[in-house]
Amino acid sequence: MSAATLPLSLLELASVPTGSDIRHTLLELRRYAQAADQLGLTRLWLAEHHNMEGIASSATSVLIADLAAHTERLRIGSGGIMLPNHPPLVVAEQFGTLAALHPGRIDLGLGRAPGTDPVTSRALHRDERRAERFPQEVAELQRLLGNGDEPGVRAYPGRNSDIPIWILGSSLFSAQLAAQRGLPYAFAGHFAPALAAEALALYRRQFQPSAALAEPYAILCLPLILADTDDEARYLGTSSQQRILSLLYGKPLYIPPPVDDMDKIWDAPSRMQVQNFLALSVVGSPQTVAFKLQQLRQRYVCDELMFTNDIYDREKRLRALELLPQVQALMANE
Repeated sequence: MSAATLPLSLLELASVPTGSDIRHTLLELRRYAQAADQLGLTRLWLAEHHNMEGIASSATSVLIADLAAHTERLRIGSGGIMLPNHPPLVVAEQFGTLAALHPGRIDLGLGRAPGTDPVTSRALHRDERRAERFPQEVAELQRLLGNGDEPGVRAYPGRNSDIPIWILGSSLFSAQLAAQRGLPYAFAGHFAPALAAEALALYRRQFQPSAALAEPYAILCLPLILADTDDEARYLGTSSQQRILSLLYGKPLYIPPPVDDMDKIWDAPSRMQVQNFLALSVVGSPQTVAFKLQQLRQRYVCDELMFTNDIYDREKRLRALELLPQVQALMANE
């Protein structure tokens, strides 16, 4: 796929800026989705997390409903629903309802991680062994959302909804499962960069065509900090660096304001951990970001790019979206 037609999308955790609250964060998220819609981006997905103070995307399907209701064209979906936390029938009914309200605009991305810690997993009544049954539960969801006439429980709403199912992951297991099932695949390079190249290559190499998908289709998700200048982008990027530090130390995950000097906050070992975590992060002006993305696409074969956009200032975050068409144009001309 040429850079001129490369789809660009967004991954969202409904992250709460320091000093803000959940209500204002979700209202700003609505405005963010509307801006993405108007700019012609392809999709916006929401990631399920639980018991993570500072991340407000726990009720993923509820947020999908709200954003879909306030946009017109943008595909809205899950990136993802952590399937071991939910009975497949419930997921099928919820997404069948969403698809009925917003036909042709709902994506169902599935993950097998809990999206939380072990204690919270138990609070969700999650059977830890269910992760081992992830392939079987994906197949059950395909059945529930399909148009077959097999006897047994049926999802209503859900049946005949033709909702695209995506396999999400950060490992070779997920890549192999997506390939075997003939499903589209999204790799979480925004937090697990080490296996990105190998997983994407394995997915394409082992892909088996299916009724859902004739050819492999893969998304690579990356952290993006885009601003008018390189210096501004580097400054804004310190918010994301601070938040990764909070994650490493088990602290709340609010997005903090940017700082002038990270060396006053981290030591050498923690700096290395953060840099490894954000190894695929793309930071800079439109010219710099376009150049970096072209380099990345030479190594990581993908059909679509999806970005996290962890910028503290909400107006600067919207500005990053406004600059994305410039990035596309620059990539197309290189």
